[in-house]
Amino acid sequence: MNTIDPTSYTQQLQDKLRALKALLQGINMPDVAVFASAPLHFRMRGEFKAWHQDDTVRYAMYRPGQRSQPYVIDEFVIGSPRLCELMPQLLMQLNAEPMLRERLFSIEFLTTHSGEALVTLIYHRPLDSEWEASAQRLNTLLSADIVGRSRKQKVVIGRDFVVEELTVAGRSYRFQQIESGFTQPNAGVNRKMLEWALAQSASLGGDLLELYCGNGNFTVVLAQNFTRVLATEIATVSVNAARYNLSMNAVENTSIVRMASAEIAAALNGERPFRRLQDIDLPSYVFSTVFVDPPRAGLDGETLNLVRQFDNILYISCNPDTLKNNLLALADTHAIDSFAIFDQFPYTPHLECGALLRRIDAK
Repeated sequence: MNTIDPTSYTQQLQDKLRALKALLQGINMPDVAVFASAPLHFRMRGEFKAWHQDDTVRYAMYRPGQRSQPYVIDEFVIGSPRLCELMPQLLMQLNAEPMLRERLFSIEFLTTHSGEALVTLIYHRPLDSEWEASAQRLNTLLSADIVGRSRKQKVVIGRDFVVEELTVAGRSYRFQQIESGFTQPNAGVNRKMLEWALAQSASLGGDLLELYCGNGNFTVVLAQNFTRVLATEIATVSVNAARYNLSMNAVENTSIVRMASAEIAAALNGERPFRRLQDIDLPSYVFSTVFVDPPRAGLDGETLNLVRQFDNILYISCNPDTLKNNLLALADTHAIDSFAIFDQFPYTPHLECGALLRRIDAK
């Protein structure tokens, strides 16, 4: 990552903002709030190929669109302080211990602001008791949890998660983040996203429907602004983490169901019953707001038809192109009340956006 130049960061962010405004030209937009990242040491996660040369291994990555030849990583200045601390320590142990190095395919780090760390080592061979003994020593030397993976095998030394702690609008929240589960990569910008969403929803009231809730990153924080919350997610590992996080943060007004957005739409429209909702009194909810944080493909047609029924749509987007399409599709029923950008991925073209839309006839 020697190409990272922190002195260029402000200019790069301004270029992203200009590109976004050009993309959304023609859409009636409010002023855009801009939330920058720290220019260095902002990334909590790191994923690397294990590059073997002779009897040593080094970290490597592929350039976008170039999978034939990786390039070696000597430093990772965008990584969190804990991640940057761990990388040379781990490499030294891997190169000193053939049992840990043999047929190692890739290496993943998951860290937190508070210094917790988890290292996942992925192999093209079975992991036996000798590997586990070596991994136990590695766990002690690094003071980090270790997960070993190979085909149909997962060995956990310590825990397979970390617990992140973030202060949002003066209040502390804790989040279990599972190995292999999705987490926000830039914890500092994630905190700014949470504060923005919390402020935007402060006066909305009523009940909240959240789609794509993941591990409850937004759910835990936003629940205080609503009477009740019904959150949906389809990945079992994320559903379990979200329930854990709600309990850990003493959030008691929220229910989570493992359902796709099309299924919750069918349930809300009375089209069919679902056994997964048997303990949920769906007709008793008085929804004022829907919160969506969809994948890069954005909201599909069915989900667009669902969200148009709500007075307020709080939308977090990881893809400005699909966000534009969704905003245009909703323009006949909803107007953009507030808009923000969050630079989760400095030094890349990627940009996270947030929008609060209000029903036109409800304003």
